[in-house]
Parts: sequence; C-alpha cells; structure tokens
Amino acid sequence: MEKKPRLKKSRYITGFDGLRTIGVIGVILYHLRPELFKGGYLGVPIFMVVSGYLITDLLLQEFDQNNRIDFKGFFIRRVKRLYPGLIAVLFATSAYITLFSQNLLHNLHMMVITNLTYVYNWWQIANGQSYFARFANGESPFTHLWTLSIEGQYYLVWPFIVLGLLMLVKNRSKIFNIVFILAVLSGIEMAVLQFMAKPNADPSRLYYGTDTRAFAILLGAALAFIWPSTKLKAKIQTKQRVLLDSIGVVSLIGMLIMVFTVDAQSSFLYLGGMFLFSLLTMINVAVVAHPGADFNRLLSNPVFTWVGKRSYGLYLYQFPVMIFWENQFRDIADHPVLYPVIEVLIIVLLSELSYRYIENPVAHFDFKQTGAYLKALVTPSTKMGARRWISYAMIVILAIGSVGLIKAPSVKTDAANTSALANHLKETKADKKKQAADLAAAKSSIAAAKKAKHDASASKSMSISQSKAIESKAKEHPVNQQYEKYGLTQVQLQKAQDVGLTAVGDSVMKDGEPILKELFPKAYIDAAVSRQMVQSIGIVQNYANTGALADNVLIGLGTNGPFTPEQLDQMMKIIGPERNVFWVNVRVPTRAWQNDVNGLLKASAGKYKNLTIIDWYGYSNPHNDWFYDDLVHPNPTGNPYYGTYIAKAILAKAK
Repeated sequence: MEKKPRLKKSRYITGFDGLRTIGVIGVILYHLRPELFKGGYLGVPIFMVVSGYLITDLLLQEFDQNNRIDFKGFFIRRVKRLYPGLIAVLFATSAYITLFSQNLLHNLHMMVITNLTYVYNWWQIANGQSYFARFANGESPFTHLWTLSIEGQYYLVWPFIVLGLLMLVKNRSKIFNIVFILAVLSGIEMAVLQFMAKPNADPSRLYYGTDTRAFAILLGAALAFIWPSTKLKAKIQTKQRVLLDSIGVVSLIGMLIMVFTVDAQSSFLYLGGMFLFSLLTMINVAVVAHPGADFNRLLSNPVFTWVGKRSYGLYLYQFPVMIFWENQFRDIADHPVLYPVIEVLIIVLLSELSYRYIENPVAHFDFKQTGAYLKALVTPSTKMGARRWISYAMIVILAIGSVGLIKAPSVKTDAANTSALANHLKETKADKKKQAADLAAAKSSIAAAKKAKHDASASKSMSISQSKAIESKAKEHPVNQQYEKYGLTQVQLQKAQDVGLTAVGDSVMKDGEPILKELFPKAYIDAAVSRQMVQSIGIVQNYANTGALADNVLIGLGTNGPFTPEQLDQMMKIIGPERNVFWVNVRVPTRAWQNDVNGLLKASAGKYKNLTIIDWYGYSNPHNDWFYDDLVHPNPTGNPYYGTYIAKAILAKAK
C-alpha cells in the first residue's frame, strides 16, 4: 500500500536544488581558490535563507492542515536527516587523523562533542579559533562545520517560536514584520560589533556567532509567513511574470557580483554587506518559489538536482579532503588546476557514497527494527548483501575514531607532542604593551632622524678613513660577529644599526622579527599570525597618518591569501614615492596563490621605481631544511637566512 504524504498540499520546489548547487559550489571554490572566488563563502547564507524558508513553510503547512505542530515528528525527521552524515564525517575524519595526521589530534574530542551537540560555533569563539588563519596551530578539518551548529540551534527552538507566534499574534503579515525586525536587529548587531572592534581585528567572532548570523535564516523564515509555497498561483498575468523574472535576474546578478568581489575580511561585509546579500537571496528564493515565474524552471535540471540532493554531503566532506590533501601533497602551488580537480572528484565520490549508503538509507530507516537489523548483522546466514560490509566498515571507522577521541585530551596538555610550529607561533605572539612602547620609540627615532639628516651629497659618499672607523666600531658589536657567516660585512652590520625601518607583515615575518630587530635596532616591526593585505592597508595608513612610517618600509604579505593589483597600488600610494619599499615575496608551496602573489609582485617592480622585491622564494626554495613541516615558516635554522637576506636587500638601498 502506498504511503500517504504527511502534508497533502506540499510541493517540491526543484529550483531550490539549483540555489543549493550555487551555494555549495561557491563555498568549495572559495576554499580551493580564494584568490579567484573571494566571495564564495557567501554560499553559506544561501543555504541559511533557503533552510529558513523551507522549514518555516513546512511548519506552517502542518499547522494549517492539522491545527498543530508535531514537535516529536519534526525533531525525529531532522535527526534522521542530519545526524547520519554528520556522525559519518566526524568519525571518518577522526579515524584518518588517528591513523595518519596525529598532529591534528589537539582538541579533537571537544570538536566532535560540540559538533554533535550543535554548539561548535560557540566553542570556536570561546577558544579563539579563527576562520581565516591558515597556518596557526594546524588547520582544523572541521572549521566549516560552524554553520551546522547555527542551523541545529535554529531547528531546536524555531518550531516553538513559530507556534507561539501563530497562537499569540495570528496575523501572518504582522508575524512577518516581527521576524523581519529580528533579522534586521541581528544585522545591526553585526555592524555595531564590527564598528566597535579594534582596527584590523580578526572578524571570526562576527562570522561564527549565532546572534550575528541569524539574520540569514530569519529572512528566509519571515518570507514564509507572507509567501507560502502552496498558496502561490501558478497562473498569473504576463506582466506579473515578467516582473517576477526581472526581479529574480537582478537579485541573482547582485548575488553573483558579491560572490566574486567581496572579501571575507572586508569591513563592508560586516557593516551590512552580508545582510544585503542575504536580502538578495531572500528575494531570489521568493521568485524561485513562485510557480508563476520562470526561475524555478531555469534553476531545475538533472545536474542541479543531483548536486542539490547531495549538497549536504558535499559541504561536509570538502574541508577534510582539502586539509588532508594539503598535508600529503606539499607542491600545491605547482598544480593550481590539477590538484583542485582531483580534490573535487574525491569530495564528489565521498559525498555520493555517503548519500547512497548512509544518509538516504538512515533517513528512511525504521528504528523500531534496529534490534532485528543488528541480529541479522551478526548472523552469517542472513542475506544482507553490501549492507553487511558497509556496516562492518562503519563499525571499524567508529572504533578507530573513538580511539582518537580518547587520545586527544592527553595531546592537549602534552607540550612535547604539539607541533614545533604551534609552539613557535605561541612563543612569538605579540606582546601588545611592548608593541605600543616600540611604536612610540619608532616615532621618536623617525622624528630625530629627519631632524638630524645629513646633506644628501654627504650621505652618498664615504671616505676610506670613515669606512675603516665604522669597521673598527662594528667589531665591538657581538651581534655583528654572529651574522658575518651569513654574508653580512662589518660595514653593513654597522650601517644597519642606524637604519630607520617600519615593517608590516604576517606570521613569516613574525618568525623573523627577533633577528630583524637585532640587526635593525631602530626598526618597528608589526607582524601578526594570519594577517592579510585587506587588514594591512589600514595598518599602514594609520602609521602614515601618525608619522610612524620610516624612510624605509618593509612589507611581508601574501602567505595567508592573495591580493589584487588594486590593493597593491593602494598600499604603494599610502607609503608614497619618497620612501623605499621592500616587499618580501612568498614561499607557500601548499597554497595555490603562491605563484599569483609572486607574479604580481614581479610585475609591479617595474611600475614603481621605489619598490624592491626581495626574492625570498627564489633564495629559500631549494632549502626545505630551513622550514618547519608546513614548508612556509622558517625554523631556527632558516630564520638567520631569512633575516640576513632581507637585511642585505635593505642595506643596498636604505636611506
């Protein structure tokens, strides 16, 4: 006998599979090639708006049909839909970490537990986990799962809120207003927190927070109250259809423009940009949902349907595959097309296996038959086919993953087992008070240097007696003797003692900061883990405004992400043509943007006469022994080479 549908009038809107496809492709491409798809992370709000609309629309259909909401049935359906895939990826990833990447065991147990309880996003916030840090303390393969926690929290409380609104307010237009206002308040909170944040602060708190990201779900939910899918007319006037299609085209174009242009750390994104994108998505959802418009048909095809149905698995498996691939293959920069294609194929394969053998079967499994299934599993004569071996494989994966969870706490407190890179980054974390004092000293030094600056002609020549005097004085410095073996002469080392230098960079420069400070005692160095160009432009602008930019400026950026020619031009304009600019190129073979960054810097050297590119990549690339395991950060062996190589380049042209 055919099973009766739970909701009599419900319709499956195939165009939503198209929106899910756009969303998941955007997110995957962003994680694979952020330099090309810088706004791909905006695929997440697409998921949220669609989810907010669909869940609320289904709850309203249920209430209209039965005059009640079956909370128990709702939660069982959500658990059966979401938990199988989540458990599979959590324990499969944990098993892989246990067997092949034990450097990632740190906090593994907490990550799994908080994901299963849907509070992972708050755990990330509480533990200072940055969404944008690519090399600090080992990148977690679960970083992207923050969004599932927000959706899980939404599923937990929203049915009760919907019922309360229906019982107390009743009028659905008024309910729309209430929910829309809540969405606006969430967007305002994000903007206020961004406005109040310290300049160039990591925006991960805003990115992860349920309170600051709720507007995307709430906008979709609000729409459902005034745009119910089952009450929209399929037959409408031509003018109305054209209007709907036009609105759909404009909203989709707006979404795509933002996907390709808005940086994940730009202030605009958190000052209203993400809310704007979610609003455009809500409008597009409304057009797709309307049976009288053409958008549902335009976003419906076999490919979109296939991807849309598996979008959950595609989202789940993308980051673990990428992280593990990058750990195994360290020459990613040399294969910017081939490797991403292989990674996508692996993600698709795992997602298909998950959908076919885990997600779909469990979603339709009658848990009353669990005992019988387990009995059949251990009875050899029972004909179970592939299900038996799949079940055995899952048991083994769960067992190995559980071993990793048990081992994780000891790794957390055992400094000997943490990576040398993690310890080094922790040791070199900037002391804010000392940094402020250094900045004040740098400003004073720059002012004094300008006041006491010698005549230009005198500064360009040096007599033999002066050279000998400097060399004699240089021998008194033990620092100089230490670095002679790296090719610095006594004259260069003495000259470095008086060079004014302002440096801005990322964690690679942070590694080299002690040596650079030793060589250039009058230098002010502002380097931080996970820093990118988008943050640094404001930092340099502030230093220029406050007189903290010396005649020589050192830049070390590009490790954590690429930048555009326009951003480089903006940086050079702020520094100005009267200063020497020394820009260290990057050695980051595990990221696709390495060659793009270095190519842009090389091309820019001919554009700016005051720009010198320090080819750290060419100098260091043959020497893997100079680096930690990530092949990016210089280790104690490589740091002196980093510092002295930069020093030689600066001293050749320093003012």
